[in-house]
Amino acid sequence: MEKWSLMTITVLLALTVRWAVSLGSYSGAGKPPMYGDYEAQRHWQEITYNLPIRQWYFNTSDNNLLYWGLDYPPLTAYHSFVCAYIAKLINPDWVALHSSRGYESQPHKLFMRTTVFVADLLVYIPAVILYCSSLKETSAKKKVSSALCILLYPGLILIDHGHFQYNSVSLGFALWGVLCLSHDWDLLGSVAFCLALNYKQMELYHSLPFFCYLLGKCFKKGLKGKGLVLLTKLAGTVVLSFAACWLPFGTDVEQIMQVLRRLFPIDRGLFEDKVANIWCSLSVLIKIKNVVSPQTQLKLSFAVTFLSLLPACIKLTVQPSLRGFKFALVSCALSFFLFSFQVHEKSILLVAVPVCLIINEIPFMATWFLLVSTFSMLPLLLRDGLLLPYAVTTPAFLATCLASFSILDKTSAEDLQLKAFSLSLKGYVSWFKSFPRIVRILFLLSLSLMGVLSLLSAAVPPPQSLPDLFPISVSIVSCLHFLLFLVYFNVVILWDSKNSKSQKKIS
Repeated sequence: MEKWSLMTITVLLALTVRWAVSLGSYSGAGKPPMYGDYEAQRHWQEITYNLPIRQWYFNTSDNNLLYWGLDYPPLTAYHSFVCAYIAKLINPDWVALHSSRGYESQPHKLFMRTTVFVADLLVYIPAVILYCSSLKETSAKKKVSSALCILLYPGLILIDHGHFQYNSVSLGFALWGVLCLSHDWDLLGSVAFCLALNYKQMELYHSLPFFCYLLGKCFKKGLKGKGLVLLTKLAGTVVLSFAACWLPFGTDVEQIMQVLRRLFPIDRGLFEDKVANIWCSLSVLIKIKNVVSPQTQLKLSFAVTFLSLLPACIKLTVQPSLRGFKFALVSCALSFFLFSFQVHEKSILLVAVPVCLIINEIPFMATWFLLVSTFSMLPLLLRDGLLLPYAVTTPAFLATCLASFSILDKTSAEDLQLKAFSLSLKGYVSWFKSFPRIVRILFLLSLSLMGVLSLLSAAVPPPQSLPDLFPISVSIVSCLHFLLFLVYFNVVILWDSKNSKSQKKIS
């Protein structure tokens, strides 16, 4: 009972923080003609309510795709329609065709903020609470601490409740998928992940770990017996789930092709804005977009992404385990973020939420990563007027992790899941004994650097000759962190001796 009382308090605190952040500005407020993501979400409600389904993804006189054309999968469109239906009941002007463009008012802002709040409360928060409650070999205190840290992660709060998006829906469905797989409810887990993928196509970042884990599980059960039965059931579940989501579009091949073209717009380029991935960072030295054709960019990014995630996927398929699955979610999503095509700065949330799932296992590295992931979105947050929420929620999150997990005391090779790796290096690397102290120093230097860059970005005007100095600096510093984190997570995966123990339970 005490655990659930603490969980209730945790949820109330998380909701309070979300409400406080939502009182501030949002993306594109008062900035015509395009406004921002807030207007994009409102416009999708306008389109889905007033136009027939066959016109949702097509350019028409009533649906100008250049003005926030719908570019997410069907579940996002259905969600927009449900929100629009409720909006119409409250105030028809909010979703009136054409005339509602750029609509801004306090009542409408309250309504839109409430829709994000409700989505969070219905999908994401219950998944987090149940996941943390079901953690094995973990004390009740640690379960509550994990839930508190996950729900107070500032990156997701600032983007969904500040900037304005519904990332908690797709990420929440993905969490439900992880939760189901952890209880061996493989079919339900597959349905949950299909819902995530049909809400936002960026969930492809997580698709390979789901696929490899379930395929590896089928292999272990034997493809001539139970494994084949499970594989058949999984394939049928995925097909039926996709069929249900795409049913209104399935009557016309051209409809399906147009939706796919909207979901994967190759002509948008390799990256957008100052995203903290390898291509944006390299463009400071080499203008890749100018030197390499879009088709070559696509092939290059695909090849590098595939090669970077291959080791983790092979290990997970050969040795499927829940622990390996969660680490693979992190590694593969980070590979996609760093190397794939058409990456946004907000896509780091697809890495951050899987990192949240392992915060109880590697609290020090998880906290460090989550702080860097929030910092990497600083240029976007500053554009949206979210400096104050950023300056409050980020230190508060760090303080929560320090109090909950004593992270500065969790820097030994064993705490960082590097014991097997350190044993293999013992005879070659003399400084490994000083590793905990070195890691703590690097962490404090990293925090200092992020703090200084945050202050400079917020308070100091850049030189006229280098207007993007601070955003680019934030991107490069964050990218370097992410590259090191990618190496770290892959080392943990490839040298993980615990996989073989949990693997026996599956087989």
